[in-house]
Amino acid sequence: MTRIRGKMLAAALLALAAPAAAASNPPAWTRPIAPFHLIGPIDYVGTEGLAAYLIHTSAGAILIDAPMAENAARLERNIAARAKLRDVKLILLSHAHFDHAGGLAALKRATGAKLVVGAADARAVETGTPPGETNYGVIRFPAAHVDRAIRDGETVTLGGVTLTAVATPGHTPGCTSWKMRILDRGVPRDVLFACSITVAGNRLVGNRAYPSIVGDFRRSFDRLAREKPDVVLPFHPETADVLGRAKRDALVDPTVLPKMVQDARAAFDADLARQQHQHLD
Repeated sequence: MTRIRGKMLAAALLALAAPAAAASNPPAWTRPIAPFHLIGPIDYVGTEGLAAYLIHTSAGAILIDAPMAENAARLERNIAARAKLRDVKLILLSHAHFDHAGGLAALKRATGAKLVVGAADARAVETGTPPGETNYGVIRFPAAHVDRAIRDGETVTLGGVTLTAVATPGHTPGCTSWKMRILDRGVPRDVLFACSITVAGNRLVGNRAYPSIVGDFRRSFDRLAREKPDVVLPFHPETADVLGRAKRDALVDPTVLPKMVQDARAAFDADLARQQHQHLD
């Protein structure tokens, strides 16, 4: 009887904690929107506040990101509205945080797709434990088997479509941006699916789990400053106003990435200075 009561108490505490955790996330992260065509072979299949991109090829589809376990069923429906679920052959990941990797396990089951992850985030995905240290603690997500751990400059190809991994660590050690070339109404365009470059609660000072975090952020800013994409598609769509630009048919804009990097670098420097000051105190 004592064991049963213990289990009931644990379940009750979990039920109470879950709404509190959910309430702390922006409502847009779970707010559904209808899937729609973006540009070239790329569709948007995510929620209002968390992007997932579906790329069509002659041999099936490639999905980038599976944001949040709570969104998995909606994501499956959005994909099914644009392609058959079993047509998804590859799932690529931007980085191993719950709001981008939480639906990976469910989507792998639903599609049978192979999962490709930045090498330094592979263990986090396979354990469901995010890497590094943050000021908001550890938010776990359903673990998923990684079929391929990819490194900077390596490629994935399906049906004549190739994406190249661009290592942009900092936000997580394996944070990976992806770039590809598309035809947009007959015009070649370079597209960058940009991994997060915000501090977003990461511990920059005294991060024992990720001691190279500051240098990685700075190298990623420099790396992205050298990229020259025509179209930037981040995984928090408001970062580049993806939804608004899509409605205005204004996704092609080479000024987007330089502005993103400039803003992120300035915010990083300010956050680092603040954390260093707090550390001294």
